[in-house]
Amino acid sequence: MSESATPAIAFPPQEIGDFLRFCAGEWMSLNSTFALDEPTALAAADDSITGEAIGEPEGDEWHTSERSELLVTYMDPQADGEPGGLSQGPKGGLQQQLLFHSDGSYHCGADQGRWQFWPDGSLDLVIEAQGQQVRERLWFTKPNLRLRSSVANQGDGNPSHAHFSSEIRRVSKA
Repeated sequence: MSESATPAIAFPPQEIGDFLRFCAGEWMSLNSTFALDEPTALAAADDSITGEAIGEPEGDEWHTSERSELLVTYMDPQADGEPGGLSQGPKGGLQQQLLFHSDGSYHCGADQGRWQFWPDGSLDLVIEAQGQQVRERLWFTKPNLRLRSSVANQGDGNPSHAHFSSEIRRVSKA
């Protein structure tokens, strides 16, 4: 895929393999995290890029926002009939691999989850790890604008935190 164009896939993607291919690229991301159980935990956090505290000490401890650069690479399927996978993470940083299987399961490191691709072109991911269930939805509103939202629920069903990202694909002029 050339860096100057989005993949030659129908928009919105109509199947999981096309959706994964469509995710490939360099993305500028604005990430917002909301602490729903312990707001002071976010106030003590540092921005991973600048090292500065990101929580506001006067009432905004429940929320943080930061910008980041995200690199997503499509990984070819390991077997016929499989959708493939994604390698993603901060540009120049550690990449996380998500391997998708045609039976609706996926692996993220040692964790296993379930995926559901919807007719509207969105993808739901559910994973249970470390006593929590995380539900994430990814969708495109335009070919170069991807949105992600997730909610982590504790074992008792209460939400612990939520996350929202808007991601703009970097494209260069032709």
